Amino acid sequence: MNWESIFSVSLEAIVGSTTIAYALAAIGLNVHFGYTGLLNFGQSAFLGVGAYGIAITVSTFGLPLWLGVAIGLGASILLALLLGIPTLRLRADYLAIVTIASAEIIRLLYRATDLRKWTGASDGLQGFSQDFYALNPFAGSGGIDLGLITFSDREVWILLVGWILVALSCLVVWLLMKSPWGRVLKAIREDEDAVRSLGKNVFSYKMQALVLGGVIGSLGGFVFALDRAAVQPDTYGTEFTFFAYTIVILGGAARVFGPVVGSMIFWVLLVFIDSTLSEMSNNKVLPDWFMSTTQAGSVRYILVGLGLVLLLIYRPQGIFGDKREVMLDVR
Repeated sequence: MNWESIFSVSLEAIVGSTTIAYALAAIGLNVHFGYTGLLNFGQSAFLGVGAYGIAITVSTFGLPLWLGVAIGLGASILLALLLGIPTLRLRADYLAIVTIASAEIIRLLYRATDLRKWTGASDGLQGFSQDFYALNPFAGSGGIDLGLITFSDREVWILLVGWILVALSCLVVWLLMKSPWGRVLKAIREDEDAVRSLGKNVFSYKMQALVLGGVIGSLGGFVFALDRAAVQPDTYGTEFTFFAYTIVILGGAARVFGPVVGSMIFWVLLVFIDSTLSEMSNNKVLPDWFMSTTQAGSVRYILVGLGLVLLLIYRPQGIFGDKREVMLDVR
C-alpha cells in the first residue's frame, strides 16, 4: 500500500479549500445555533447566493469581481431578512422548516431551465475567477513544495485568502461574543422570555445574529466558487448544511475555534478513510466480495457516521465544547 500517498492527501485536506469553505459555513452556523439557539437548516443557501452572486455578476453580465462580491454579500443579508422577518417571532421549529425549504427552493431556481441564460441551469457557470487569480502575488513562483505535500501558486493564493477570511471571521465572532451584544445572544439561547422581560428586543438580536451568520457563510461560498472556478447548483444541497452541523457539534458548539478544528478533523477523517479503503481494495487487501473500490466512498461515510454517533453518546458537547452550551432551550 502507498502510505505516502494516503498521508499526503490527508495532510492536504487539513488546510484545503474544502476545509476552509466548510469552516466558514460552520462558523456562521455556530453563530446561529451555538450562540443564539437558532435552528437554521438552510446554511447552504447562504453559500449558494454568495457563490452565484460572483458567478452571475462576472460570467453572465461581465461586471467586475468586486461588484460580484458586494452583490453576494448583499444577497446573503437580503436572504437572512426574508427568512427571519416572518419566523423569528415564532418557535424555533418554524425557522427550521422555512430555512430548509428555502435552501431547496434556491437550489431548484439555479437548476431551472427557464433561467439558464443567467444561471447556467444544471450545468452551472464558469469563467468568473480570472480577475481573482490575476491578483495572485505568487503567480509564476512554482508554488510551495513541503516534501510530502505540494501546492501550486494558484492553490497557495486561494488558501491564503481563505484562511485570512477564517481568521477574521473567528476574530469578529470572538470580539462580539465577549461584548454585551454577545452576552445577550447567549441569554436568548438560554431563556428568551427572561431577556424580553429585561426590555431587550429579542427579535432584533435574533435577526442580527441570523444576518451575521449568513454573511460569514456566504464567504465560504466565495471560497468554494473561486477555488473550483465554477458553480453548480447541486453543490449547495441540504447535505452541505448537515455536514456543517456535524462540524459544529464535532468541534464544540459555542466555541470560537470549534468549527475550524471540527472542519479539519471531519475532512481529514473522510479523506484518510477513503484513501485507505481504496488502497486496500486496489491491492486486494480487502476482497472484492467484501468491498470494491467504487464502494469505498460510501463506506467512509458509514464509518465516520458511526464515529460521530459514538461521540454524541459519550461526549455530546464535542471535542472542545461545554455540555452546558448544548443544553439549548430553543423557541
